[in-house]
Amino acid sequence: MMNNILLQLGWSLSVIATLIGYATAAYAQPEKGTDATYVGAGIAAGVTNGGQTGDAANIGGNIQGRYQIENTPVSVRGAILFGEETSAIIPMVSYDLPVAQNTNLYVGTGYSFVETEGQPSPLGNENAIMFTIGAETQIGEKVIVYGDGKWGIDAYRNSPADALSFQGGVGYRF
Repeated sequence: MMNNILLQLGWSLSVIATLIGYATAAYAQPEKGTDATYVGAGIAAGVTNGGQTGDAANIGGNIQGRYQIENTPVSVRGAILFGEETSAIIPMVSYDLPVAQNTNLYVGTGYSFVETEGQPSPLGNENAIMFTIGAETQIGEKVIVYGDGKWGIDAYRNSPADALSFQGGVGYRF
């Protein structure tokens, strides 16, 4: 039940971020998207299970950041997804698509390094290639709301299963 609540919260944050961006754009003709460099924190909910002992889906938190590469639609991102037993450290590169004032959708790829392989993190229990899709919106001068999903390919030890995790959080723009 807790997994369902956190999963719904993660997706809700993503939808809310997008809707806030669309609502803001409806009242003005501003520049689209955001070029915010930020760091944030929130929840992470692993929703898959690899089928072996130590593969259980797990709930934890996230710390995420974004650095916009000037004059390009590309960002360098990083995330730490932590659970009770271990963390996944994920460097990423994303393509950012401005969709409304201060709001981007993004798709990206990276690699998930699980601190203690064999122990469950919100994104599996083994190092893996990872893809992400998400949304972010700036809701104040220094506040960013973000939400995304991360898909780890073959992210469980002794299992061909993929891992899926949803994140949501609030960031500080600097």
